[in-house]
Amino acid sequence: MSGSIRYVDRDTTPMYREADAGTRRLVHELLWGDRVEVLDEGAARSHVRARGLEGWVDPRALGDTPLLEIYFIDVGQGDGVLVRCPDDRHVLVDGGFNRAKQPSGKNAADFVDWKFVRDYRRREIVLDAMISSHCDADHYGGLWDLLNPDAHHELDARRVQVGAFYHAGVSWWDDGGRRNLGPSERGHLVRLLDDEASVASALRPGASPMLQGEWADFLRCVRDARCAVRRLSHRHEYLPAFERNDVATGRVAFRVLGPVEPEPGRLLDLGSDSRNTNGNSIILRLDYGRVRVLLTGDLNRASQRRLLEAYTGRRMEFACDVAKACHHGSADVSYEFLSTMSPAATVISSGDSESHAHPRPSIVAASALAGHVRLEKDAVVTPLVYSTEISRSVRMGRITHIEAAGVGLADDRLDGHATADVHFAEVGAGDLRAKRGRRRLAGSYVVAGMIYGLVNVRTNGERILCATLNEKKRTWDCQGFRSRF
Repeated sequence: MSGSIRYVDRDTTPMYREADAGTRRLVHELLWGDRVEVLDEGAARSHVRARGLEGWVDPRALGDTPLLEIYFIDVGQGDGVLVRCPDDRHVLVDGGFNRAKQPSGKNAADFVDWKFVRDYRRREIVLDAMISSHCDADHYGGLWDLLNPDAHHELDARRVQVGAFYHAGVSWWDDGGRRNLGPSERGHLVRLLDDEASVASALRPGASPMLQGEWADFLRCVRDARCAVRRLSHRHEYLPAFERNDVATGRVAFRVLGPVEPEPGRLLDLGSDSRNTNGNSIILRLDYGRVRVLLTGDLNRASQRRLLEAYTGRRMEFACDVAKACHHGSADVSYEFLSTMSPAATVISSGDSESHAHPRPSIVAASALAGHVRLEKDAVVTPLVYSTEISRSVRMGRITHIEAAGVGLADDRLDGHATADVHFAEVGAGDLRAKRGRRRLAGSYVVAGMIYGLVNVRTNGERILCATLNEKKRTWDCQGFRSRF
């Protein structure tokens, strides 16, 4: 029926440029579960709008069942995961550095903006929940860009609405000009941020202790957004309003497995500040039908060992079909914990313009070794290992001529006879200041386009499809498998 919303019911289906079933010029290949607006229904091909584009598809490829969609966004160094539940609720977990600290100037805020405005054709972004897995800038920066009014000119959406904001409790504090995570007592961190009142109190002028730095600036935007605020730990068991796993109604359960809160108001002191912020990350397990997807923040080996101890006798809580790799593929990982997860597919979110050299080769290998093995006809179906960095690429072009105020300089004039230098600012991931540079224009190259390494996961509660886009062909590289649970 014209004007209806349908969903792609095959792994992939082509969207063509023409209505004529005899032509095969491709606009874009559509992926299982893609939302499709039917503009005019036809017998051979229906006129549709999908992914912000218009074209014609075979109507037999469309169904009525939405899927659980998980987008592992390429934010460079950092994490960003958008979850669209089948009941049309949206949860954003982390967002990468803010734009000013991104080499590409993009983060999860831009993908979320595209999703709502271009794909859904809505005027506002509505997130039922926004989650910062911990208080490091490569995780909350993209959330900040969504909430910060000073950054809204970068968005096409007219408004951003967030139902609730969740965090892990560990925060950056200012005690007399010294940044710290607060005091530790008997092996536990005891100064934990909590709800809206707790945030407001820690942000008021003259507060002691007071929230520190960019984390404080971000939380001011959270406060001004007037959304509910709540700290999460394993004691909460579920993300509020996401307690049910019910395929019939499209409900997805979000289990909260960490951070571990041994006593009320106390989290584990794992040593250094970096170990504590990373190790006390929020850990979520998404359950839909038989499928389990585990989001692990920046867990390190120390925290993973403590998690295994805390879950003695029920370690299967961490077993999953799909896992977001801990801490961008860092080598500071427990192999026993990876083996406990034993995912069929691992997604590593890492950047290529920072000094950590993530993902580490040993962890890529360990993710495969610890993964769930499934063979069919002497071929590997799983484990699968994806990396947003590996999936990303750029299109390069050599400068051939320059035009300025009607004056053209041809390529042969540039070769060996440079008439100009270029000055540039290079931003490394997370850098506070850009590095300035200068080079001859002759022989220089330009980035003609950025192909982002987005990793898509779709499931109906039994079968799982992982896909990355081949942007040159506008087709998908897919691998499907069934849940083992």
